[in-house]
Amino acid sequence: MPLPRYISVMGLSLIAFFNLTPVFADDTALPRPAEWAQSVEVQYNLYQMSPTLYRSALPDQGAVPLLERLKVATVINFLPESDSRWLSTPGIAQVQLPYRTNHVDDADVLKALRTIQTAETKGPVLMHCKHGSDRTGLMAAMYRVVVQGWSKEDALNEMTQGGFGDSTHFKEGVRYMMQVDVDKLRTALANGDCSTSPFASCSMKNWFKSAHVE
Repeated sequence: MPLPRYISVMGLSLIAFFNLTPVFADDTALPRPAEWAQSVEVQYNLYQMSPTLYRSALPDQGAVPLLERLKVATVINFLPESDSRWLSTPGIAQVQLPYRTNHVDDADVLKALRTIQTAETKGPVLMHCKHGSDRTGLMAAMYRVVVQGWSKEDALNEMTQGGFGDSTHFKEGVRYMMQVDVDKLRTALANGDCSTSPFASCSMKNWFKSAHVE
């Protein structure tokens, strides 16, 4: 591994380690950075990331009036269970993109980011998982770095220190972020590619489809 890249990876490793280390005493807590997601409703671990993007834990029927007040037009669910159990409002679209952080790959991230961007053109979006920390946390961090241009360090700081949940839930997400090639993801997102690899299953399926049509 070239020396500069090695130093960069080691630096992020140290950041991840200290971010995941419990803090037992914090008498000098700093104010929450203004660019971090800001709390909207503690009950649902609901935060606003941007004027068009929110993140939360699993909502329930009691959250529907709040979503309507926030003018949420799309709810993106990273769980295997459908949101139809609690959400039946005609004006709020439901999108289900289940995945597991310990099996996440670039195709999962690209699909989620593309879905978020498409949904944002129709109004504010809420993305959620069960607790609003690991699955949602990873996609929030990837949105920060790929779409908004944040550094990995800044996104990791928000993900692990933002108060979204137990820090032990972030280990798999941190591991993925440590090795992901952000430039490749950004290029694939702009080009409409389903993955950064031509050998990914979705890429192979698309290739076979195009070859069959030709």
